[in-house]
Amino acid sequence: MRFVRELTSWSSGTADPEQFPYPAVVAEFHRVGKHFVEKELLALLDQVRARVDARTTPGRQLSTFLDVALDKWDARYDYRSYLALPLLPLPTGSPTRSTDAEPAEPTAARRERDRLLVDLVSDALAFELAAAADLTDLLPEQRPGPTVVAKRCRLGVRVGLAALTRLGLAGAVTDRDPVGAAVALHRLAVADRDPTRDRVLRLSMLPVYVSHDEYLFIRVLQAYECLFAGVAEELRATITALATGRPRPAAARLAYARDLISDAGPLFSLLATMQPTAFRTFREYTEGASAIQSRSYKLMESLCRAPEPDRLDSTAYRSVPEVRDLVRGGQPSIDQEYRAAVRDGRLRDTDHDLVRQAMAAFAEAVVTWRRTHHRLAIRMLGPRSGTGYTEGTPYLAAVRAVPVFTAVSADPRPPRTDPIGGCPE
Repeated sequence: MRFVRELTSWSSGTADPEQFPYPAVVAEFHRVGKHFVEKELLALLDQVRARVDARTTPGRQLSTFLDVALDKWDARYDYRSYLALPLLPLPTGSPTRSTDAEPAEPTAARRERDRLLVDLVSDALAFELAAAADLTDLLPEQRPGPTVVAKRCRLGVRVGLAALTRLGLAGAVTDRDPVGAAVALHRLAVADRDPTRDRVLRLSMLPVYVSHDEYLFIRVLQAYECLFAGVAEELRATITALATGRPRPAAARLAYARDLISDAGPLFSLLATMQPTAFRTFREYTEGASAIQSRSYKLMESLCRAPEPDRLDSTAYRSVPEVRDLVRGGQPSIDQEYRAAVRDGRLRDTDHDLVRQAMAAFAEAVVTWRRTHHRLAIRMLGPRSGTGYTEGTPYLAAVRAVPVFTAVSADPRPPRTDPIGGCPE
């Protein structure tokens, strides 16, 4: 078996982390799905992990990859390991304090997030096209038809174009044909991709089964994690701006965060193209991994306002203890800083209106996202329970109306479109 032969050869040689046989290992996981990799092979990887020197950059990457690959072996499989999030270059900003200085110029960080978003979406579309053309035997079960593939290309390109616009590349993809546009988007993504980024992208795809649609599912959820991590960074900067008497930068950061959420609406439409039977097939092997464990989302939520005690003590926050600890440790929130600024007379007249409107618009975007998430879950799950030992759709129904802020209500205007299958043609 290629997996064993190459791994044995590597182990008996220099065992250089940079030369680790990643392609052979990933190919074996892809052949059967992570849930079905033979225990003997997992034991070999576990032995390798024990020998890895994680003090070097290649060693750290190998150690992280093995932790992700061996999550089920270790009995610590969860949402983060399922999506291979430790491998992705997501922002991990430190806790915000009211006395913190203004965060560094956001342009570089925003560009990196958008590049990652384009990488994830374009890779998903490239897989769809390769499968449709019989150019890959990866995840061969329950392949969609050409109409669904074309729809996925259209929706994925729409998300990619929003990121390209933020990158200053609005005119880089002009093909009006969805398939042609998807090809152009992928070519653009790989044109300047360095080997490290390319490797990370390949290693971050470890489906649990061999259903075609799981590839799309993983990439879309990874894209949302990228989005929420970016929104959290914008909210941190908003808090600092409010605390230091700079209402206009605060409003600008909130507006940018709102646009990130709104522009990603087609991601839900993309998920809605999944075949329910395919989803129900592979989700049987994802027990223990649930979006309720999303750190980025809970961080975003808690930066808006401190969760109420019963929410903080719920499964949602007990699933993300590090975020729970931040809240309990006094992490400031936009709600808190806004109230303090109004109370102390630092937010008046037009500046007050500007910030309040930005908060309301951001809250509207979040509430719309929650409602859409709930509708999609109903479509895919029906009355079934969620994974990760959650209640599934009843939980989503209960939390969709949780206020984003208490100091400011969501904008009452109706959403412009229904992101699930309702995007304008």
